[in-house]
Amino acid sequence: MTAQILIKQISGLYRGNDRTEFGAVQSGINQKHDCKQLIVAEGTVEGDSQADPKHHGGLDRVLHHFPREHYGQYRRWDMITGFKDAPAMGENISTVGLDETQVNIGDIVQIGEVILQVTQPRSPCFKLNLQFGHNEFALAMQQSGRCGWFYRVLKSGTIDDADTITLIERCSDISVAEAMHIYFLPEFDAVQYQRLANCPGLAASWVGSLQRRMANNAIEDWQMRLYGVQQA
Repeated sequence: MTAQILIKQISGLYRGNDRTEFGAVQSGINQKHDCKQLIVAEGTVEGDSQADPKHHGGLDRVLHHFPREHYGQYRRWDMITGFKDAPAMGENISTVGLDETQVNIGDIVQIGEVILQVTQPRSPCFKLNLQFGHNEFALAMQQSGRCGWFYRVLKSGTIDDADTITLIERCSDISVAEAMHIYFLPEFDAVQYQRLANCPGLAASWVGSLQRRMANNAIEDWQMRLYGVQQA
């Protein structure tokens, strides 16, 4: 599929290894800090790690990209307690003027020396509720689709904070926004699930989840992911 012209300037790069304790829950969401350069390998970013490698990170989620302007929208919705801005979502890359409607699953992009492929939207979890002081934050992200997206690494190298993001190849007609909509449809839709599962470049975990839904003819329970363990 022919690439469209898409060139955007990076507004911020972030990495970090620190941990945040939310009661008994450990998170790396507050670990990131500004940096001038990211050194990116196939499955890792130097100086950057995940507190929960079972549910975060991996080859399909090496870098998280989050649009900077979404912070303003969540503040307008009164979803954020206090002033928080990038990188409070735990993102590695921030931009202005590039959102989920403009980026497609499977897009191959170049940033500096690094070549990346878009794999999936962010699937929000309850740690966002704890981070922003609002028990419905993860649900709001799921419903609004203002979630950012993840990349796998196709070519290692360095990304500098003055680099631009250039689209090299468009591999599918499903945007990140549409993928988010399909994946979190409130009612079972095997046709749409199959369409998304067939999307080139989609993260293996999302393909597996969609295949399990179709095999079971049912949607998995989202309560634990969205709200965590609820006290009686």
